[in-house]
Amino acid sequence: MGILQKTCTPESLFSGERFSVTYRIFGTEREARAKAENICIEQTVEFPAEEVPAGVIRDHVFGRIESFEPGGADSFRAKISYANEIAAGELTQLLNVIFGNSSIKPGIRVEHLDLSESLLARFRGPRFGREGIRNLLNVPKRPLLCTAIKPMGLSSRELADLAYTFAAGGMDMIKDDHGLTDQACAPFEERVRLCSEAVVRACKETGRAALYIANITGPSRDAQKRARIAKEAGAGGIMIAPGIAGFDLMRELADDDSLGLPILTHPALQGSFVTCQGGMSHGVIFGQLARLAGADATIFPNFGGRFSFSREECAEIVRATREPMGRLKPIFPAPGGGMSLARVPEMLGTYGRDLIFLIGGGLFQHGPDLLENCQYFRSMVERIQT
Repeated sequence: MGILQKTCTPESLFSGERFSVTYRIFGTEREARAKAENICIEQTVEFPAEEVPAGVIRDHVFGRIESFEPGGADSFRAKISYANEIAAGELTQLLNVIFGNSSIKPGIRVEHLDLSESLLARFRGPRFGREGIRNLLNVPKRPLLCTAIKPMGLSSRELADLAYTFAAGGMDMIKDDHGLTDQACAPFEERVRLCSEAVVRACKETGRAALYIANITGPSRDAQKRARIAKEAGAGGIMIAPGIAGFDLMRELADDDSLGLPILTHPALQGSFVTCQGGMSHGVIFGQLARLAGADATIFPNFGGRFSFSREECAEIVRATREPMGRLKPIFPAPGGGMSLARVPEMLGTYGRDLIFLIGGGLFQHGPDLLENCQYFRSMVERIQT
C-alpha cells in the first residue's frame, strides 16, 4: 500500500479532452518504450507511479501512450497525450508539460504537437498573420522583401540612412539586426526614432508602403518599454528573439491591443533546440510554437547558406507555418542567413510566393550602389512572379 492513499480531487474537474505530443525517442525498442513510459510520469506527476493509487490522478493526470512505432535510424515515435487541464491555460505550463524535465534527458526529441481545439482557443496567436501583413503593405500576391540594417557599430544616423535607402529602393520591411539593442553607438530610443522617420520619409517620396521593424529583445521590463517606444516613434513592427527573452513575453506583446504591431520572431539561441539528437523539431520550434506565441513571421536560416539547415528542414518549417491550428492564422516564413540575390529563383521554387525574402549582406555585395541593388532585387522578384 502506497503512502498516498487517495486524492480528494473531483473527477469533474477534468473534461476528458487531451492534447498530444509526438516524441522521437532514440535507442532499441525496449529502451525507447521504457523512455516513453517514463515521459508519461516525468512530464506530469514526477512522482513514483507505484505510490499513486487508482483514481483521478492515474485516470486523467498521467500521460498516456497513444501510439508507438518505428521512427527510423534507431529510433521510435511515441505519441503521448495529456489532459488539457494540466496545462492550466498557460503557455509557460504548456511548454513545461510538452518537454520540461524530459528535455534534460538524452535521446528524446519533440517532433510535433497536436493541440485540441479547446486548448488552442485559449491562445490568440498571430494578430496579423500572412494576410494581415500583406494588407498593411498592400502586396496581395508576390513574396515580401526584407533586409536588416547593420553592422553593429554604426551610429543611429548612419543606420537611419541605410533604412531610408532600403525603403526608397523598394524593400517592404527594414528590420534592426538582431544584435542591435541599446548600445552606446546607437541607443535604442534614438535609433528607433531616426529609422522610423527615415522609412516614413521614403514611403512618402515613393508612394509605396514599407515597415521599419525595431528589435526590442532585452530584459522583460525593458522589452515591454521598448515596444511602446517603438510604437510611439512610428515603427511598423517589432522583432523579438524568444529563445533569449521568452515565448510568453512574445505572447504577451502579441496579445496587447494597445500595442497592435506585427511581430517577427528571431531564432537567436534556438539553434541548440534543433541541431542535436534531442531538442525539438524545426517545425515545432520555428512554426508551431512561434504561431502559438503570436509571431506573424518567423525568421530561420535558409538551406544552403552559412548555417546547417537542410532543404527538408526548411520545408518542414514552412508546413508548420500554415498547417491547421484551430483559429491561429498562418504566418510568414522568413528564410535568411547567407542568402544572395542569385538564389532568389531557387528559393521561389522551394518556398512559393508566401514568404519573406530576408537578405542582408548579399544586398551590399551585389554591386557598389545599394539603392540600385534594392531596385534590382525588387524588379527580379516582380518579374519572376508575373
